[in-house]
Amino acid sequence: MNPHATHTLSRRRFLRRATAIAAAPMIVRGSTLGLNGAVAPSNRITFGCIGIGNRARHVMPSFLAQPEIVFTAVSDCREDRMRSAKDLMDAHYGNRDCRKYADFRELLARDDIDAVFIATGDRWHSTASILAARAGKDIYSEKPISLHIGEGRALVETCRRHGTIYQGGTQRRSTASYRFAMEMVRQGRIGRLRNVEIQVWTGPAIPHDRPAPVPAGWDYDMWLGPVQWRPFVPGRVNGGNWNYFWDTGEGPIVGMGCHYADQMQWTLGRDHTGPVEFEGTCEWPDPAKFMSDTPLTAEIRCRYEDGITAVMYSRGTFKERYIRYIGDEGWIQVDDETNAVTAEPQSILDLRATAGVGWDNAGDHVRNLLDSIRSRRPTICHPEAAHRAQTICQAINIGLRLGRKLRWDPAAERFDCEEANRMIWREPRAPWRV
Repeated sequence: MNPHATHTLSRRRFLRRATAIAAAPMIVRGSTLGLNGAVAPSNRITFGCIGIGNRARHVMPSFLAQPEIVFTAVSDCREDRMRSAKDLMDAHYGNRDCRKYADFRELLARDDIDAVFIATGDRWHSTASILAARAGKDIYSEKPISLHIGEGRALVETCRRHGTIYQGGTQRRSTASYRFAMEMVRQGRIGRLRNVEIQVWTGPAIPHDRPAPVPAGWDYDMWLGPVQWRPFVPGRVNGGNWNYFWDTGEGPIVGMGCHYADQMQWTLGRDHTGPVEFEGTCEWPDPAKFMSDTPLTAEIRCRYEDGITAVMYSRGTFKERYIRYIGDEGWIQVDDETNAVTAEPQSILDLRATAGVGWDNAGDHVRNLLDSIRSRRPTICHPEAAHRAQTICQAINIGLRLGRKLRWDPAAERFDCEEANRMIWREPRAPWRV
């Protein structure tokens, strides 16, 4: 495919629209010309949404608040979600134009769609993004951007090859509290950075459950996608429980830890590299009682080549998550639940001009994507940056599963252990090899 296919498509669409406007009658609606605060059709960016569950519903207002975005298509493996998403779009735009697609590949085949918002379950993020890039679409993908290191690297290379504008959904890069902490560390306000401390929550232990009939209107085979086939077990797939299984979610270390690994990499200016050593311990669910297979609690240490270290804890409750930067002259911390920033010395906080929006509002992150789509310059969380941060969490999980210390070569993306190297890639289920 032409590396500039996406950009070419945009030019062609612009010319078609400009020609249509030129041929139109002299009396036209103000909205067609972009008057009265409206966005002219030639300046709109047409989106499709792939995956319309709880996360998509949570982030969607940040997309719909952007006047130049128009959603014309939605896709999900569940008919009830597709129907309600179409109703949402139709109500928002005051028309019946939004189309439903049970198979998202049909959505990607439309040449009038510029970009996609991918908010499927984690197992789909890389595969759907790669297929979208090949179809010439720009992308906003929810995190984690991948479930294993190999597919993350494949995503990076695909986006590079096709000239894709891609935004990883670690929106804290666009959040005032986290930007302030990053700036204070980079300015040396806590002295020389020595350590980074990260905390995610204690993973749950999910009891064994029995297979059951697949609910009506649910394409379970599409729900599974590239991961290995398993019977439909309600306790495994419902209520977000899929987050706590190795093949579909990998637990809070990957699902939430990627936010803080991303912040650490960004603050350190290391979006193209990563730590060189991983070592940790964890507590696993008792397989005789529970079917989930990701850690309950964990303590993992990572070390960069220059000696900066990080420790990630999986402990406490969901509301107790945070990241703290520790220097030789002080520290600064962001509490994720409250968006509160604390520091020592406390005088650091006097430098904060405004509280700004919290991480719960992805508006600035979406805005950054739109600006990049127009300029064709990388987003704030471009594929390489998102992949490198995600790799940290995936390497942690591999080390915990093997129960050993691992050395990592960030340039070659290889471990010092062949058993670990075999876990870099997982063979996808047919027909989803990309």
